[in-house]
Amino acid sequence: MDIRRRLYCIMLAVILVFIFGSLGYYVLFNGRHSLIDCVFMTTISLTSVGYGEVIKVTGNPPAQIFTMVLITFGMGIILYGISTLTALLIEGELTDILRKKKMEKRINRLDGHYILCGGGETGRPLLNELIKNLEIVVLIEADEKMIENCLAVYSGLLYIKGDASDDENLVRAGIDRAKGIIISLPSDKDNLYVTMTARMMNRNIRIISRMTDPKIMSKLKKAGADSVVSPNFIGAMRMASEMIRPTAVDFLDQMLRSGDGNLRIHEIPITRESSFLGKSIRNSGLKYGFNLLILGVKDVDGRIIFNPSTDMVLETGMTLIIMGNVAQIKKARDAA
Repeated sequence: MDIRRRLYCIMLAVILVFIFGSLGYYVLFNGRHSLIDCVFMTTISLTSVGYGEVIKVTGNPPAQIFTMVLITFGMGIILYGISTLTALLIEGELTDILRKKKMEKRINRLDGHYILCGGGETGRPLLNELIKNLEIVVLIEADEKMIENCLAVYSGLLYIKGDASDDENLVRAGIDRAKGIIISLPSDKDNLYVTMTARMMNRNIRIISRMTDPKIMSKLKKAGADSVVSPNFIGAMRMASEMIRPTAVDFLDQMLRSGDGNLRIHEIPITRESSFLGKSIRNSGLKYGFNLLILGVKDVDGRIIFNPSTDMVLETGMTLIIMGNVAQIKKARDAA
């Protein structure tokens, strides 16, 4: 039985015992004693504190029999409840419940976060990269072992233990407030279902879905995926690159993972509220204020301009492609 349900059942049983005892005394004595006296009599009987009889039970056979039954069964239920609660405390299960409750409250306060469905072989590196980029992530994973592996990557991980294809778990993860969702489940069918569900729940969310069978790409796109990624295809491209241009690949790896691995390529969208709007790249402060290298700009027509001129004026709808320290990138994005 679920731990929370066990606790609720024990609490309910104890409450019912007190209600049964109090009403029993009230009925046996035809309402001559107040309900508070009946409750008090039940309490001192079950706890055996020896305060004496508030209600005269001695010499009243029906009341004596009722009291014996109440003490025998009531004490059994109370002792069972105490032993169960003690066991939960010793085993740490109650602490785990309280911790998860606290975590759910933190998730409920999130806005603009990312949801990762699946913490397997693909999900863990994904999680690691998102955390390194200082993004807030909520993991949905049903396998306890995989959750433990992900916690080894990041001990402060927020997670929902459950099936990502269950709509309720997506709601618990804050799908309506999330900026994006990455669906990395082992089954293409599950990825397709979660993609479709996520799009129905949040029309504006960015959806990235994993696929194994290339034939399902069109279905994932129609279901609402903004982008579909095949680990097999990307792995094949990487292996080919390692074979024919190893130095170039090594250069890119060292560029992106130099030192403590905090150098990344990222993007900064220019919106109507952006502090960079209307400024030239030179005057934006991105290079000297944030120490970022601007690799390119995606203009309002969707064209990529490589190594843009420092005189280029930033307009609404543009997206800057930049490279730099993760912390500085975050500061620049927050300033934008």
